[in-house]
This record gives sequence, C-alpha cells and structure tokens, in this order.
Amino acid sequence: MTRIKFCGLKRQEDVRFAIERADYIGFVFAPSKRQVTLTEAATLRSEIPETVQVVGVFVSPTQQEVEEAIEQVGLDLIQIHGQVADELYRKKRVPIIQALAAGTQATIHPDADYVLFDAPEAGSGQTFDWTTDLRVDQPMFVAGGLQPDNVKQVIERYQPFVVDVSSGIETNDQKDTKKMQAFHDAVKETFK
Repeated sequence: MTRIKFCGLKRQEDVRFAIERADYIGFVFAPSKRQVTLTEAATLRSEIPETVQVVGVFVSPTQQEVEEAIEQVGLDLIQIHGQVADELYRKKRVPIIQALAAGTQATIHPDADYVLFDAPEAGSGQTFDWTTDLRVDQPMFVAGGLQPDNVKQVIERYQPFVVDVSSGIETNDQKDTKKMQAFHDAVKETFK
C-alpha cells in the first residue's frame, strides 16, 4: 500500500491531526512560506510518535546545516532539493530522499535511499506531466500538485512507495484538516 507524507506542517494542531493519518511528516527548512526554524520543528517533533517518520526538507544544504537539524530536531530522513556536495550523501547519518523535477535529465545519486519526483517548482501546487515515464531502483515518492481528487490517478499510474502532499491539503496557506482527511481517505480507498 502506498504511504502518505504530509509536508510543510507548521502548527501543533496540524501535527496532532496528521500523526493519525500520515506515515511521514515533513518540516521545511528551506526559504518558503512553509519554513520552520529548528526550534519550532523540535517542539513539533515532540508530538510525533516513533510510528511516524519525520523528514527535514532542504534546498542545497551544507553538511553542517543537515547535521544541526538531525541533532536538534531528531530527523528520521532528509529530503534534498538542488545540488549538494557528494560528501553529504557519503557521510549521511539518516536516509536521504533525493528530490528531482520529473521529466528532467537529472542524475540520481547512487547513494540516495529514495527518489522523489516533483513538479518543476516544488511546493507550487502544480502537477508534472503524468505521461512521463518514471523508473528508479530506489523506492519512489511522488509529489507535485497532489490533491484528494487526483491522488488515486497518480497511485494507479506509478505505484509509488509514498505520495507527498503539501499545498493540496491547504486552504489560504494553512493546513486544512478536512482536506488532510480527504487525502488520507482517497489513498486508502485506492487499495480497497
């Protein structure tokens, strides 16, 4: 069964709602309207049980930025957008999700544990072309414009390990519990 990642959480009430419905919760550390500080993320992390994996989302981070976040927040995985030094992959302390724009000729790093295919502009709410052929050896995350009404289509097309949603569960730039529940229900319905 495809797992669920709710990304870009910033509020305690959203985390509390998400832990009953998501397998992964993502905290964004890159400049974004969803960005949280390490202190904010650590406070939110304290609400999350071990059964839910916590992902730190970065854009071209340094080794030091990643290490600080793992230590202070207690991250289970890191998600990397953009270019980073090979050393970050070689010296990893937690599994790495390498994020790529679907349909580009980007190279998958041999030490990436997972690959996330996203729209050209991550977090934009836009989808990528779902006729694109996605094949990787690693478990695959799919993101980019996912919503309760289209997630079944992407699961049937790609059979991803994880579907990753952020803007598709928001109303007025805030997480919306009704949309979170609808997304969860749509994923689970796909497997009935």
